[in-house]
Amino acid sequence: MTLTHSGKYLIIFLAIGLFACSEVQPKSVRQVLHSETPSYGAAINDKTTLVAVSALDAGVTVWDLQKDTALYSLGHQEKTNNQILSLSLSPDGSHLLTGDSKDFALWQMNDGRNIGFWSVQDATIRDLAVSDFGRHLLVGQSDGKVQHITLSSGRRIEFLGHTENVNSVDMSANGRFALTGSNDHYAYLWDTETAQIIHSFPHPNRVTKVTLDQQGRYAFSAGSELQGFIWDLKTGKQLSQLELARAQIITAARFSPNGKWLVTGSPSRALILWDVATGKKVQQWQVRAILNSRPASAVIHAVAFLNDSQIISESSSGVAEVWEIKQ
Repeated sequence: MTLTHSGKYLIIFLAIGLFACSEVQPKSVRQVLHSETPSYGAAINDKTTLVAVSALDAGVTVWDLQKDTALYSLGHQEKTNNQILSLSLSPDGSHLLTGDSKDFALWQMNDGRNIGFWSVQDATIRDLAVSDFGRHLLVGQSDGKVQHITLSSGRRIEFLGHTENVNSVDMSANGRFALTGSNDHYAYLWDTETAQIIHSFPHPNRVTKVTLDQQGRYAFSAGSELQGFIWDLKTGKQLSQLELARAQIITAARFSPNGKWLVTGSPSRALILWDVATGKKVQQWQVRAILNSRPASAVIHAVAFLNDSQIISESSSGVAEVWEIKQ
């Protein structure tokens, strides 16, 4: 999901009070500072080798998660201030896709080189995704359209299934399948070769976050009001529903490689591990707040599984944190 700068921080202040009286949560076992100033967005690849962080003063910085070193500093052409809110790393970590409200760019991660720069003419960019090897790009737009681009052929296909703003997009590692969510109360799984809908996932309210399991087993979609659903991709049926707390919004989500868990992040610092089969909460943590923020606040931009016993989060505090899963 892509939010404006003001929108992100308004959500933080509305939601943060909900956790003020909660029990003391286990602390992270490791913290690494990735930005001296609050960040706008972040992305972690499935292999958890890289994280890309976008901040006002530093632009986009790509970090090696294994060596804790900064690799590249990137930015869009002729932009005096960094306005990149949308970032997507390919699952294999080979490419990074960045987007501001009108422009998007593709970068190689072996050398940091830009290999493409495009613009959206009659809408604004809401969210982005990129496949393995940077072969396919997915762009969700404010006019309800979703563009799928195949770089080798230049082929563009527009998905027109949504009738309102597209808020969140995800794509399979091979670029063949897309999952998109919109203000029109629907999430769709669709074929990027034909733009035909495979499964429709209805919601009572607007869909604000979608995530695909890269093993092809599940999809996750979250709504604007206490809605978080896990779907079985074989049948298209609902598998479980998350037991969300009052006014809990989801800004980041990732399935575990073993298929047992879903981890979600929120704009209220809440990092939660869920049981995929039942939708029940397994464990909860609270990420570090932005330095000197009052009340203490941070948006969780990205989450991922380092292994079967550890989770990593990246939040607007500019800090990556590692968390232990109770076994």
